[in-house]
This record gives sequence, structure tokens and C-alpha cells, in this order.
Amino acid sequence: MIHTYNFPTRIRFGPGARAELTAELTALGLQRVLIVTDRDVAKLPWFPELVASLSTFETATFSGVWGNPVVSQVTAGVEAWQAHGADGIVAVGGGAPMDVAKAIALMAHHPGHLFDYEDGASSRPIDQSIPPIVAIPTTAGTGSEVGRSTVISDDATHAKKIMFDPQLLPRVVLADPELLLGLPAKITAATGMDALTHLIEAFLAKGFNPLCDGIALEGIYLVAQHLQDCVGFAQRLGAGEVLDEGATAAHLAARGGMLNASMMGAIAFQKGLGVTHSCAHALSTVYDTHHGLANGVMLPAAMAFNLEAAPDRFLRMARTVNPGASHGQDLLDWIGALSTAIGIPASLGDLGVAPDNLDALVAVALQDGCHPFNPRPVAKDDFYAIFTAAL
Repeated sequence: MIHTYNFPTRIRFGPGARAELTAELTALGLQRVLIVTDRDVAKLPWFPELVASLSTFETATFSGVWGNPVVSQVTAGVEAWQAHGADGIVAVGGGAPMDVAKAIALMAHHPGHLFDYEDGASSRPIDQSIPPIVAIPTTAGTGSEVGRSTVISDDATHAKKIMFDPQLLPRVVLADPELLLGLPAKITAATGMDALTHLIEAFLAKGFNPLCDGIALEGIYLVAQHLQDCVGFAQRLGAGEVLDEGATAAHLAARGGMLNASMMGAIAFQKGLGVTHSCAHALSTVYDTHHGLANGVMLPAAMAFNLEAAPDRFLRMARTVNPGASHGQDLLDWIGALSTAIGIPASLGDLGVAPDNLDALVAVALQDGCHPFNPRPVAKDDFYAIFTAAL
């Protein structure tokens, strides 16, 4: 069964939802579609079938996305857009192709450099039309498919810039858990911890937004119910096991749970994020670390720092994952146990981070725009302490 809900973009969720792509593009009045994806998704067996299903449209594929998305990928994508004479975009993949697709849409009709439109520091207004996007997520992490911003890094410095506009929100999301069944265990774990970090930091973020708080708590519950199962099924498939019908159904349900948790995290963090993300952005800038993996490794140390500032909120989250919890520390214990169970590295040292690079990491983290929303103020010495604890 395919379900429909709106937050605020229209989401069609359920196994097989991707089959509605032709109808959605037709309803939008599109004729010449640019499919934006990454080079790994483009090699998956179902991807040519998806493209072939669009036989009534003029289509072109841009698959020049990999790693943390950078400006040069956007520039190449805009060139593909112009060469095809496209009138809309289908974004297929995880957070990177979603963000590149949105940046291509922004630059399709806007002059200058992408970073001219940086949120809060723009030198140009976003005042031209932005072509429609249909999003088909293939990971459960960033939730970029339900977001109104795009995060792109500078090629040389790896510094992340955020471009924001409500028009960047995809018109419709086709959330099909079948497309996540082949996701490798390590990517499943890293993207899952990204979703969890979004949910936890959104719930802790300063400010009043009970709608986001409610969504965040339900999302945390879904992660607790499904992430470890998703990783376990991925490990079994990676070892060559053929799942029986019952296990396949359980795997599909777990992937669906995480797909919803991911979207809920991206919806909830309109309230704000926190210190974990500032640290993760520094790791991506200095070491080009995968964003979800960076969040997963930093989350325990960052939450240990935050516990004293919001004990009641930590207890509410702890009771979401374990109704018998009696202290906010129980949440930290659960995060640690989950991280171990799904294979998240235990320390920054396991990622190759050297203590003599702390100065560079702290310098970037201090300038990041996420930690001002953190429930506990984060000064320079605090960042040193958090990074040192994570080492």
C-alpha cells in the first residue's frame, strides 16, 4: 500500500512508490527531464529500469556526483541541464545527489556563482524561478528530499555553504523502501546515525517548536526499532545469505521505518541542530569525512557535553527508546551500545584523526552555524574538550 502525507511537500511512501514517477512528472507538465544521481546509484540494476520507464519523456542523466558534494559537480550538472534543455529534475540517491540536484535547480535560472546565494550571507537575491524537482531517496540519513536547503562544499577548502529557499523543496517525494534493500551495512549504519543525530539535536535545540519536538521523538523511536535490524540484514546479504520470504518482509519493514525516521529528522531540524553537527562539519572540511559517519563518531562525546544542560529532555529521549529509563545517562548508554552493534568506529583515532589537527578542527567548528542552537553554549575550550574526548 502507498500512503500519502505532506510535511509540507507531498510524500508518497511505500514499496513500489517509484512506479508513480511517470504520473507525477506528467502532472507537473514536464517534458524534458534531467535525472541527477551519483555514480554508484547509476550502476545499480534497477536504475536503468527506472530510466526506461520514462519513455514518454526526453531524458538525460547526470551521474557526476560522489562523496561530499562540491561546487564543480553542481557546475557540471548545470551544463548538463543546459545541454539537454531540461524543464525539471528527478533527484535519485542519497543526500549528495539530492543537494546537487537542488543546487542545479537554483542555478538553472540564476546568474553568478552558487555561493552568491549563501543563506545569511548572500550577495544576490533568489528571485528567479526554480524548476520542479521530484525526489527518490535511496538512503535513510540526511532527509534532504524533504528539505528547503542545499549544502555544497568548496572544492579547494571543503568549507560547507548552505543555500536556502522554500522553492528548493521537491514538489513530491517517492519514498520507496525497496530501493534501500541493497544498501551496504557500513552505509546503512553511517546514514542511520546521521538521521539519529538530526533527531536528537533537533529535540535538544534551543527554541520553542512542539511540532518539531513531537516529530523528533517519534523519529528516535523508529531508529531504536529499526536501525540495528537494517544493518543486520545488510550484513547477512553482504555475506551472501539469501533471505527467506519472512526475513525479506522484515527487512523491507525495517528499511521503511528508517526511511521515515530520516525524513522526520530533516523536518524536525528546522528547529535547529547543535554541537555534534558543528564538529561533523569540521571533520568533513578538514578530513573530507563522510557526514553521517562524522556525526556517528562525534555524537557520544557531544551528548555527554550536553547532558547537564538538558537532563529532562535527555530523560524523555531515553524513555522513548527504553520506557524503563530513569536517567538521561541511559540515552548515552543506548547510543554507545547501538554504535557498537552497528559497527560505528569508537573514536576519531579510528578515522585517522591526529591530535595535532585539533587546532584546525576547532577553528572550523567555532565558525559553524549549528552550535549556536545547542542547549549548552560551546566555547573554544569546549570544542577542544569534545574533540579530545572523541579521540
